[in-house]
Amino acid sequence: MQKDYYEILGVSRDCSPEELKKAYRRLALKYHPDRNPGDKEAEEHFKEAAEAYEVLRDPEKRRIYDLYGYEGIAGTGFRGFSRQEDIFSSFGNLFEDLFGFSSGSGGRDRFRGPEAGADLRYDLSISFEDAARGAETEIEIVRLETCPGCAGTGSATGSQPGICPICHGTGQVVRSEGFFRVSATCPRCSGTGTIITDPCKTCQGQGRVHQRHKVRVRIPAGVDTGSRLRLRNEGEAGLRGGPRGDLYIVIQVKPHEFFERHGNDIYCRLPISIVQAALGDKVEIPSLDGIHTLKIPAGTQTGEHLRLKGFGIPDLRGFGTGDQVVEVTVVTPTKLTERQEALLQEFASIEEGKKGEGFFHKIFRRVEAHRRSTQEDAP
Repeated sequence: MQKDYYEILGVSRDCSPEELKKAYRRLALKYHPDRNPGDKEAEEHFKEAAEAYEVLRDPEKRRIYDLYGYEGIAGTGFRGFSRQEDIFSSFGNLFEDLFGFSSGSGGRDRFRGPEAGADLRYDLSISFEDAARGAETEIEIVRLETCPGCAGTGSATGSQPGICPICHGTGQVVRSEGFFRVSATCPRCSGTGTIITDPCKTCQGQGRVHQRHKVRVRIPAGVDTGSRLRLRNEGEAGLRGGPRGDLYIVIQVKPHEFFERHGNDIYCRLPISIVQAALGDKVEIPSLDGIHTLKIPAGTQTGEHLRLKGFGIPDLRGFGTGDQVVEVTVVTPTKLTERQEALLQEFASIEEGKKGEGFFHKIFRRVEAHRRSTQEDAP
């Protein structure tokens, strides 16, 4: 079934994040189950509004939806919310973000269950050559690891966490808020339902400690500045048996003294003499794979591009390899011997004889003829 998320929320397609939030808050208040007990139609509107807001508040999901519609979102694996409980448990901090409190069921399981470790980011600077050829390196990061002293419980050896005296183990405190029966995170236990009575001396009751860790990073050929490499399970350790996060390596490629990258092609500049440009030549030029011979055709001009096919950068997705593009600059000599000057003068005389009347002489002759005819026609 096709769904128009903008129509569901009653907003324009170019609305701002604040307008989205305001529209969703209005619908969530209107169709909230606590305000419409047993109303199946209100329940469907509540779920539709939550689904629309979940998609449009996420910049990437919104971009996909704007381009491809509902089918595009379905292709990402997102299927919306089939039950109210899915909204309260899976939507996490949505109601805290909108209303300043949690609402509905599922809070206790969310807070007391396993919690995934945080993802980490590492900015890695590499050479131009390593970006082009690929490389392997070792980095050192500091991340949270499960405390070896208490195995992540936060309690000293032989001690067990106690029941929170404020929420009595539920992780939530309940109060009335207008039409709603509102459950908020317990301020004493932070939603865990338990408190540490005898904290572990190693982690001070946190369950995790910071440790240094070395990671081997394989850099694929073809990466560029801004490329991100994802190393699964190399982030921080989770809580209460939760999975470890991931490590994201963000690439920064150092500039090269000779090469510049344009897509998968690499560009360089080659100065040549006027003799090489006129007569042609074969020169040695550096490439990423060593020294190669480049043929300069006779009559080459400044700014012309010569290509070494397949000597560029491999495509990161495996679609071939770029070229090395050589931009030629013809260098005019500044210090000539008498013999060189004489030869150039002779060359110029021969060129002038070959061309006959020069270009500027022809223009001058035409202008002068026009001037004279104008004077003759004048009264």
